[in-house]
Amino acid sequence: MDQRTLNDSNELAKFLDFAKHHPETTEKDIRELCLAVKKYGFHSAFVNPSWIKLTRQLMGPTGIVGTVVSFPLGQETKDIKVLSAMKAVDQGANEIDVSMNVGLFKQGNHEEVLAEMEAIINAVKQLKKSVLVKFIIETGLLTNEEIKKATELVLKSGADFVKTCSGMGPRGASLEDIKIIKSVVGGKIKIKAAGGIDTYQEAMDFIRVGVDRIGTSKAIEILEGLK
Repeated sequence: MDQRTLNDSNELAKFLDFAKHHPETTEKDIRELCLAVKKYGFHSAFVNPSWIKLTRQLMGPTGIVGTVVSFPLGQETKDIKVLSAMKAVDQGANEIDVSMNVGLFKQGNHEEVLAEMEAIINAVKQLKKSVLVKFIIETGLLTNEEIKKATELVLKSGADFVKTCSGMGPRGASLEDIKIIKSVVGGKIKIKAAGGIDTYQEAMDFIRVGVDRIGTSKAIEILEGLK
């Protein structure tokens, strides 16, 4: 939906995946993350795979736990990606963001990239159909035409979302990225923006151009900007 206006913090919070992907993350950080997700009503707690089990315990049976696979480089083998995604589901993840193999994509192995996406989705959905799968195409490494093509592959794969960036690439998401992605997907699948979205105004700009979810480590700061 375009031209959204969000004046309520609870409504805005539902767009935000509160993420903690730093390599120095400790158990204390994860506990604080989960407390904040519950306090502010963020959509989910997004963590690295080693923290899924603890995050599931802290969030309880109804809380939404997200994780990443092959993050942020995307260059594990297909089999490893599939196994990692399956393990994440087994440990309690509700949503899985998978980094695309950008090098494979850029050298023109599009069918191989698509086959990898499909294998991950099939494995995940067979275990638990309700788990959402998103593919991170890392728009900062792609031309506009490549963004279109990568989005087409994600759409064809049967994924639930296209995600712009890992937040650890050469740049974060841009509004132009979203416009290009949306021109391909329309309303067929959803769009997640991530990377450098740190303020209320930035979040609203992305929501207004059609983003369905925002991944951020600055979720609290975004909500505070509303006030």
